[in-house]
Amino acid sequence: MNLVYCINGFYRAAGMERVLADKANWLAAHGYAVTILTSDQLGRPDAFPLDPRVEKYDLGINYESNNGGSLLDKLLHYPAKQRRHRRALAAKLSEIHPDITISMFCNEVNLLPRMHDGGRKVLEIHFSRFKRLQYGRRGLWALIDRFRSRQDEKLAARYDRFVVLTEEDKGYWPQIPNLRVIPNPRPFTLPEPASLDSHTLLAVGRYTHQKGFDLLLQAWKMIDTQGWTLRIAGSGDPLGAVPDNVITGPSANIQEEYRNAAFLVMSSRYEGLPMVLLEAQAAGLPVVSFACKCGPKDVITDGEDGILIPEGDIVGLASGMKRLMDDIDLRHNMGAAAFRNSVRYDKERIMTQWDSLFHELS
Repeated sequence: MNLVYCINGFYRAAGMERVLADKANWLAAHGYAVTILTSDQLGRPDAFPLDPRVEKYDLGINYESNNGGSLLDKLLHYPAKQRRHRRALAAKLSEIHPDITISMFCNEVNLLPRMHDGGRKVLEIHFSRFKRLQYGRRGLWALIDRFRSRQDEKLAARYDRFVVLTEEDKGYWPQIPNLRVIPNPRPFTLPEPASLDSHTLLAVGRYTHQKGFDLLLQAWKMIDTQGWTLRIAGSGDPLGAVPDNVITGPSANIQEEYRNAAFLVMSSRYEGLPMVLLEAQAAGLPVVSFACKCGPKDVITDGEDGILIPEGDIVGLASGMKRLMDDIDLRHNMGAAAFRNSVRYDKERIMTQWDSLFHELS
């Protein structure tokens, strides 16, 4: 079967790109012909290794040259780039003749349903129904975000299948009859769980407003942390002044970070399906997490393998962290449950669902 994936670029070391690499490599190893079409790769190196059987081609549209510009700049240039993108995409699909083309909900999302290449079309979303509304923008941008959020539902209905990551998010798209839930697979497995005996609390992610590390630091300052260290593994926007027992900066070996942690804390304001939760479970770490939209309520069984805190409740986050810091038996019990439950996101189990969907459409 011949598959094409469409994505803006494959040079960012981010969750969607990593998931695509894992899926493309699995599919290529199982007899699929896989091509990745990008619009904005522009000669930059790949973020993740790909099976040599996976083909890549960049259409060279360069939407990103207008990122960070004014609204007027985007309005002036976006329509012309969409027309150029439509022509280039149609020509490439006509050349490849894919059985199925998959949009990663990037700049091709408006274009694929209008492609008459004879193949079926699948849309997959790596954020929640509400992401456009969670940017927190104001004024004219806020009106545009609300308009685009309404249009997302109409777009999704035009595809042969629409795939979301969580059961929670499924409930936010009630008008879509072609909807499926297929979560992302866990990115790695460890032969044995972490010991959980350290006094290091771990948080992982880019330093952005979305990840809520400002909220985490507020919660950290509310509790007695003597003898404990908070490790925030990531990079991005400056976090400002942090206490002496908070370590920041990127990680050279994220699996070692999980092995050396007592538990994970996630303070995100919104997500799609947080890979850090799947990674933590694969390492046998319990989790304290905000129950933000979407993902935590699907992954974490509250009281069994982690603690869910009402969204934005900083006092509750502090209390949940302190509870696990003070109770090593609870950490061990929850960590063992997390390690067991991680099998739900085993790569073979998840990719078998994609394999079934593709054969259903062929």
